Amino acid sequence: MIKDKYVFLMACVRILSGCIELGAAVLMLYFDKLATAVRINSSLGLVGPLVFIAVSSIGVIGLSARLPPARLALVIVGIVLVVLGTAPR
Repeated sequence: MIKDKYVFLMACVRILSGCIELGAAVLMLYFDKLATAVRINSSLGLVGPLVFIAVSSIGVIGLSARLPPARLALVIVGIVLVVLGTAPR
């Protein structure tokens, strides 16, 4: 039985992300060309950060009713710092 819908949504997004990753690996093997594999891999470079932002957003929404505003702001600042710290230059 699912106790927390936010945890369930977060897990579903991560499962979807894993399926996308596996699908990309299968496509790389199917096409069997280095240039195509690099193109597929570069597309996955967009998926990771988008999934991180989506899962984090779901978590923040779920925590918004449970955390005091100051702590919620710290969580949001932490997520923003992770995104900024990993952004390509």
